[in-house]
Amino acid sequence: MVSRKQKKLCHYVEEGSVLKIKSYLRKHPGLNVNFTLRKGRTLLHAACALFDDAVVHILLKHGADPLLQDHQGNTALHIAARQATRRGQRVYEDLVVLLKKYCPVAVEVTNKDGKTPCDLLKWIKRTKVMSQNSSCGVTASSEGGRDDTERDPAAVEREWHWKLFEECQDEFQESFGQYDEDFCRADSEPESFDSWAERMAREYSRKHQRNQPSGSTAKAAEEQHRDKERQEFQKRLEQEHRQYQEQSLRQHQELRSSKKQWYEYQCATVFSASATEQLRYHNIPWPCLKGGVEDMVAIILHGIDSSDATEYRRYLRRQQALWHPDKFLQRCGPRLYEADRQRILDTVTALSQNLNKLAGSVK
Repeated sequence: MVSRKQKKLCHYVEEGSVLKIKSYLRKHPGLNVNFTLRKGRTLLHAACALFDDAVVHILLKHGADPLLQDHQGNTALHIAARQATRRGQRVYEDLVVLLKKYCPVAVEVTNKDGKTPCDLLKWIKRTKVMSQNSSCGVTASSEGGRDDTERDPAAVEREWHWKLFEECQDEFQESFGQYDEDFCRADSEPESFDSWAERMAREYSRKHQRNQPSGSTAKAAEEQHRDKERQEFQKRLEQEHRQYQEQSLRQHQELRSSKKQWYEYQCATVFSASATEQLRYHNIPWPCLKGGVEDMVAIILHGIDSSDATEYRRYLRRQQALWHPDKFLQRCGPRLYEADRQRILDTVTALSQNLNKLAGSVK
């Protein structure tokens, strides 16, 4: 029986919220992360299915067992291997290498089909051989054969855009240090700017309290000198704080701009009349996959000038038509994955209601 705390943790894992997961597990240190979900899967299975290496990193650190198997006999490494075959070399390096390093024996576990993660990862060797042949100038035409590895250009383009988007997210996360690379080391709370400023002021005060000169004149001169240095120090702190805020705002705007471009590209691809692939929850072109509805609306409206009421209203109408539940079902209903259908429709309805409310407030 899954407890209320475990359900909440599962919700954070599905959101992919690294900071919330770390904070919640720190608040409940004895919480068991190896409980069973639907089809016998664990949180580690779910994190690998979402190809979220940061969440996998945290779960392993807090005792997640990589040898647990679901109803099909698959371990988390089986799921990660399948994601690597679909997503490419980057997912292999982020998920498969991490799990193999943490639990080497997991590569020999067989599922009900009799396959191990090594069997699923044989494509890696073929990819390396093909890249070596390509670097040596070996082509299919030179041998009179046909290239069996041709891929759909649209799929290659989508994979390339996705890699660029992941690189942008990784750079943003690394600049703010959202998680520690060494999962064997205990997390420490980051020091806030105010705490750092107070600590610097205390150290400065203790340093200048030593060896104070005697006499009222010397004390007055020393006090005046200390006041001047304190003022200069405070100015430096304020300047550094402004620079930090400007840098943070600039990175936030760049990330939103990148998400907006990716959202528009995915809408044109997924909602096109020629698209036929089955859609799971993470395949829908959400403006912000791991955020709430308010975050999605913020990404949609990024770069739109609300002062121009006519153009602003016209843009909102296009977005309302795009995410209207009935029109969405007509466009994508037959392609929805049955297990994710209700969750997808709930999110579409919530997004549509927010857009309608926003459009109603425009005068």
